[in-house]
Amino acid sequence: MTADRPVLVGERVTVRVGRSGDASLLYKILSEPGVMRWWREPDPPNLIADDLRGASDEILLVIEIAGEVAGGIQWHEETEEDYLHAGIDIFLGERWQGQGHGTEAVRLVARFLFWERGHHRLTIDPAADNARAIASYKKVGFRPVGIMRQYERGADGAWHDGLLMDLLRDELIDE
Repeated sequence: MTADRPVLVGERVTVRVGRSGDASLLYKILSEPGVMRWWREPDPPNLIADDLRGASDEILLVIEIAGEVAGGIQWHEETEEDYLHAGIDIFLGERWQGQGHGTEAVRLVARFLFWERGHHRLTIDPAADNARAIASYKKVGFRPVGIMRQYERGADGAWHDGLLMDLLRDELIDE
């Protein structure tokens, strides 16, 4: 564990640093139709492996459930003192969706970003029509801020709206 690559352990979910072989497993998860719908075509495993090693500004960690790689969670930080905050993204394999695992992983990372990294505000930006993700983030305490119109291009080639949500430190629902 390092200051920006923690191991976070919850009741059912562990968020950890990537290991050898995790990139190919994450690639398979990102290739599932229920994940690709929101994340599009995944990067090849070698680029995912680079992200797990810290080759980008985003920190990518593995979500593990019952000893199995179940998805990934990443964050990026704005470190300029007057704008200090972090943003989170998450994906879970289809078989782990809808069971509260994503909510737990986001809560673990939110706690870490607030209390270990010193952030006072976090953002997350699901597709505006991703009702399941939005409901999950609300359980952690995220609140809708506004619609980002034509925010991202979907796999269908059309532009789709995103929902900007944020969470302040004292709004974290810590169940």
